[in-house]
Amino acid sequence: MPYRVVAITGASAGIGRATALRLARDGASIAICGRRLNRLEAVSSEITAAGGTALPVAADVTSEAAMNAFVATAVEQFGRLDVMMCNAGFGIAGAIDDIAPDQMRKLIDVNYMGTYYAARAALPTFRRQGHGHLIFVSSIVGKRGVPYMGAYAATKFAQVGLAECVRAELTGTRIHVTVVYPVTTDSEFFDVMSEATGTHISRTAGPRQTTETVADAIARAIERPVPEVFPYFKSRALVWLNAFAPGVCDRLVKRFGRKPVR
Repeated sequence: MPYRVVAITGASAGIGRATALRLARDGASIAICGRRLNRLEAVSSEITAAGGTALPVAADVTSEAAMNAFVATAVEQFGRLDVMMCNAGFGIAGAIDDIAPDQMRKLIDVNYMGTYYAARAALPTFRRQGHGHLIFVSSIVGKRGVPYMGAYAATKFAQVGLAECVRAELTGTRIHVTVVYPVTTDSEFFDVMSEATGTHISRTAGPRQTTETVADAIARAIERPVPEVFPYFKSRALVWLNAFAPGVCDRLVKRFGRKPVR
């Protein structure tokens, strides 16, 4: 992969961290942001050790000003920005009538508004340069919801709708938009979701993948931009089944629901 400048939100752990380290091995310059500066500094050391250049920036994705400053700092440091990876997000599980309005608003603020602010901050730079790449890290539940994940899935569907519209608007330009649809990923996601939900959320049966698998898929998409990435390829079948037989799909996904243990 040729030298690139990449910005990643939510990079202190999980898919964000794994992607930063994967791109660092190709010599990329990587601006990473998150709320925990100590975690960012640890990831920065790992990026440097892997062969990349790191720029840690403590920033909250729910702040428009913070995302504008994040992009400005990256451009000032590296001279340009080639990729904005909108990755920050978390989940809350439960039936929709069990999820409080303030929980729903927080999900929207982080998962959707955080994506919107980061993408919006990067686009002027991309337009000025004449090239760029927006990567939205969604979830397979952004294509097909599962029981007790309605609030989280709603924010992921919103991400996808935004990405599809922006991608269509930019067709014919050198600014690309890619949506990534991971399945259950081995990371601290479930620990964070359990804490946010207020009870234990188990990792149910079903397909799983590592953060490194997702990171490899993202690296390939940066090298050769595509509209959609399914790191677990068979998950495409769920999208097709839902399109042609949604009732059958309802019965299938019922076994994968994330019902909280009260």
